[in-house]
Amino acid sequence: MSDIEIAQSIEIKRIEIIAKKLGIPVEDLEPYGHFKAKLPLSLIDENEISKSKLILVTAITPTPAGEGKTTISIGLTQGLNKLGKDSIVVLREPSLGPVFGIKGGAAGGGYSQVLPMEDINLHFTGDLNAIEKAHNLLVALVDNHLQQKNLLNLDARTIKIKRVIDMNERALRKTIVGLGGPKQGVPRETGFNITAASEVMATLCLAKNISDLKYKLGNIYIGDSFDGTPLYARDFKAQGAMAALLKDAIKPNLVQTIEGGPALIHGGPFANIAQGTNSLIATKMGLSLADYVVTEAGFASELGAEKFLDIKAQYGNLNPNATVLVVTIRALKHHGGVAGSNLHLPNADAVHIGLANMAKHIENLSKFNLKPVVAINKFSDDTEEEIKIVSDYCHENKVKVAVADVWGEGGNGAVELSKLVMEAVDECENCFKPLYDFSDSIEAKIEIIATELYGAAEVQYSLAARKVLKRIKELGLDKLPVCIAKTQKSLSDDPYKTNCPSGFTVKIRDIEINSGAGFIVPIAGTIMRMPGLPSHPAAERIDIDEDGVISGLF
Repeated sequence: MSDIEIAQSIEIKRIEIIAKKLGIPVEDLEPYGHFKAKLPLSLIDENEISKSKLILVTAITPTPAGEGKTTISIGLTQGLNKLGKDSIVVLREPSLGPVFGIKGGAAGGGYSQVLPMEDINLHFTGDLNAIEKAHNLLVALVDNHLQQKNLLNLDARTIKIKRVIDMNERALRKTIVGLGGPKQGVPRETGFNITAASEVMATLCLAKNISDLKYKLGNIYIGDSFDGTPLYARDFKAQGAMAALLKDAIKPNLVQTIEGGPALIHGGPFANIAQGTNSLIATKMGLSLADYVVTEAGFASELGAEKFLDIKAQYGNLNPNATVLVVTIRALKHHGGVAGSNLHLPNADAVHIGLANMAKHIENLSKFNLKPVVAINKFSDDTEEEIKIVSDYCHENKVKVAVADVWGEGGNGAVELSKLVMEAVDECENCFKPLYDFSDSIEAKIEIIATELYGAAEVQYSLAARKVLKRIKELGLDKLPVCIAKTQKSLSDDPYKTNCPSGFTVKIRDIEINSGAGFIVPIAGTIMRMPGLPSHPAAERIDIDEDGVISGLF
């Protein structure tokens, strides 16, 4: 059966039953139908957070379809629950861009999914819609200010913030607004980003509460006046209305795993163009409600995991106790030089070559003083010989490793992995350390990440990027962390450099200031913040019948 057929075959439990497992009274639920609900921020208990264990799931450099971090995260949580542990999985919300594009949904797969799968992958509880509207309200207020006499003397040429839409839409990357005469606004060049790259999304996911969110929204940098004065969202009196639009979106969403365990889903920034982790609020709520919290960060160790550990963990005073590195045989063969159409064919030699990529990600996580547990995400066409190559390498290098068949067996397929993760947790009571300190210069932070995690020899900056670096220092924002936007297809900034490249130059072509979210975004290589659809989008296969049953989601 397909993922959606498996999900639709499960008798889903009413959300109040799931809430009861966490000790949440019915009166604290804000139901969205029978099977999902919003949770109040009052459930966060700072005293309980320090008692719980936090497990971060990341992966090696992925193939275009991804390596199953979400599936492993859900399966691991189910495995911990089968071992009698009080565990909850905390995940990001899917974006409609990948859902309708090439990657598909983000609710797990097989017998390690979160339910209701169709709702989660589509509009869910409307969080991304609210983020999109709050973001676009800010831009509308800025354009309206230009039209209405421009009392702040905003120089339209300095405006960097674009509108957003939750869709892959390359035609909107560059646009011109305000055409049609004096009554239609002030013409200027702009464009769209995908909602997952919105600074409002990033800000929501790092906010502590509604007051903190409002304060951070007010700090969003818009541009400069003609005399060089920096202008922020607060100067346009935007933060109150924006926060009002986000009053429900700031609350985490409670759903369930396919085995009836609790799951929190909240926020959805991409890890190649934003911080790539669920909200700080949801993570802290999970830590308040369960003994073990499993969460994932987008793409690989040098992207989502780095941003989780250097940005989110430092801002939230989080202490990860273990990391899981998801590895697939097909990804190792990809890095071993096998074409995508042949990844299903046995190729032990390619697996051997691809181990260099896995080794680099193990090394990367060790630089945070964390020893990863390797989870081999088993696929039906993996051979015993190929799996043994990976296991033998891990054993020889004293790395914990387990084969996890969570797609086919759910929690039962993650029992061995769960035991190893519990061992890793016990060995790391307080071992985590970030890669850099916020007090380092922007250039130093970029260089540390590029050389230590990517394997680069040096970093080069375009003239445009250097100009922004100068402005960052003038604004006093040079002590913010960095959130590098980079291709997910390679450890380098070149998507065609597979496996484990070294000695290359990372090219920073531009830098964006996300002072609301609280970080600087260096843009490396050719990465764009508005993806496009493939030649045959997943949307072509999605349908619904007269009874409302959806098909084609995966």
